[in-house]
Amino acid sequence: MDKRLLDILCDPVTKTPVRLLRPDELEAINRAIGAGAVDTVAGRKVAEPLAAGLITMDRKVVYRIEDDIPVMLADEGIGTLQLTDFPN
Repeated sequence: MDKRLLDILCDPVTKTPVRLLRPDELEAINRAIGAGAVDTVAGRKVAEPLAAGLITMDRKVVYRIEDDIPVMLADEGIGTLQLTDFPN
């Protein structure tokens, strides 16, 4: 992802800056998605694993990236508190 774009993106609700998910974070969230244990902020089950994602700097919300386009919609965010084995 373009560094300039990443520098201006933020959580649409809290305005917290975001960064790319690390490989271990992506693996943990995809493992939980595979187990059917992940919902969006709006309460919809996440069915497809993430190819890439952004996480807020406070580590509370993940946003997926589809075809190199960040999906920064508040209802599409994934709260990390529901992930029991999410890395620190």
